[in-house]
Amino acid sequence: MLLEMLMEDLSNDRLTFGKMGYGHYRRRCRIRTPCCNEVFDCRHCHNEFTNLLPNFHDRHELVRYDVKQVICSVCDTEQPVARRCTNCGVNMGEYFCDICKFYDDDTSKGHFHCDDCGICRTGGRENFFHCKKCGSCYSVGLRNNHMCVENSMRHHCPICYEYMFDSLKDTAVMKCGHTMHCECYNEMIRREKYCCPICSKSTMDMSRNWKRIDEEIEDTIMPDEYRYKKVWILCNDCNDTTEVYFHVLGQKCSHCQSYNTRTIAPPVLPQ
Repeated sequence: MLLEMLMEDLSNDRLTFGKMGYGHYRRRCRIRTPCCNEVFDCRHCHNEFTNLLPNFHDRHELVRYDVKQVICSVCDTEQPVARRCTNCGVNMGEYFCDICKFYDDDTSKGHFHCDDCGICRTGGRENFFHCKKCGSCYSVGLRNNHMCVENSMRHHCPICYEYMFDSLKDTAVMKCGHTMHCECYNEMIRREKYCCPICSKSTMDMSRNWKRIDEEIEDTIMPDEYRYKKVWILCNDCNDTTEVYFHVLGQKCSHCQSYNTRTIAPPVLPQ
């Protein structure tokens, strides 16, 4: 009995032996990339390297599902993708996904594989749901509480242009349903830019700002030649078009009271 317990302890020690950090993850293996037959610490390391190649035609990205071989970092044995090394017996990653060919020893991230996304996510499965129209996993706080935009995550961040769907960075979902990186969104707000870079709708409740502009317009009398001038505007927030009095500080939408508007040509009336 004692011998069996001892052997079990030794086996468990072996499974967790050699934990170390490689590339963008803590793992005990490296990958051989089938696209160029080179060894990299992870998929992101490969992509960062190849996207800096001087010849544009040599640049490419690794398809995660195509990885077939890994190299154990403890004993240097190359072998087919699996959780445990066939030679030394260590777990090459406490978290392992056979679909994504993904390893990570840092289980505090709460990894889970989303079948609808087709990739592994972090943050705990219980904290996310998959929105089929938006085409991605969102925080449960956004369930029935966000504007759906078809495949809203399958595009590049409008600020830094990194592809959003499998980005490692946190994502912000704006009122209009479009997405960008949280750090890019916060930087945009710090620079007092409050419109979505994609559709120009307001990213937050701007009613206090509109009230302040109301007060400024009331205190700013336009010269006589402009006081009764009218212009046509398109509201970026409600998409309504109206004719309003021109003011140098802004034109207010008659429908939703927003100043997020732009002047347009007058509508062409039918003959």
